[in-house]
Amino acid sequence: MRNLKFVTISYLCSMNIKPIAYFHSPLTSKFGLPRQSGLADDLVGRIVLEPEYRREEAVRGLEQFDYLWLIWEFSGNPHEQQGLTVRPPRLGGNERVGVFASRSPFRPNRLGLSCVYINKVEMTEKDGPVIYVKGADLMDGTPIYDIKPYVTYADSHPEARSGFVDNTKWEPLKVVLPKEMAQLFSEEEQAGLKQVLAQDPRPRYHDDAERVYGMPFAGRDVRFRVSDGVLTVIEIQTES
Repeated sequence: MRNLKFVTISYLCSMNIKPIAYFHSPLTSKFGLPRQSGLADDLVGRIVLEPEYRREEAVRGLEQFDYLWLIWEFSGNPHEQQGLTVRPPRLGGNERVGVFASRSPFRPNRLGLSCVYINKVEMTEKDGPVIYVKGADLMDGTPIYDIKPYVTYADSHPEARSGFVDNTKWEPLKVVLPKEMAQLFSEEEQAGLKQVLAQDPRPRYHDDAERVYGMPFAGRDVRFRVSDGVLTVIEIQTES
């Protein structure tokens, strides 16, 4: 048994993983990313496989599933994990819990896990099979290390406890997006943008009604204020 354990540890230590795909999204910055997958379920993104996997057989049968698990890297977080506790936004950014009792991006291996809805799989001449998904919490350019189908009998546990999440109330913001600004985006982009903004992109400890925030989305900078549970978009700028 000792020898088997040694071989297993040696194999894991030498395992070398590389991206099998990259994610493409209207969200090009960490600021504004949904804090969990599924919170902005109208937000559309694309999974583009690396060249060696751009073949129909790599995704054969995928159209029979509704959801995917994505294993990916917190590539927008270059900082190494410090300590064994983190401050989840759901707890206001002030209370600490163990890193392994959270989904914080500040982790020993910076690996993320997300469940996303498969919108469609489209064969393209340039990129092979492209997987369109909804509800992802990944920023543009995120490397993906594996894709696995979601299966209800094994993955669904509706009666499970959810720790501190069960005991903290969360209300989305009301979003005011003036019509003349909304017209700068497609209908699909508008739906995703509103859901992202409703999740309140601000750091949890910010509560200044006069402060203007900016968030990149679909090639534009969305400027907004938040007051009394209402987020109002005040300007849309074209990113330089």
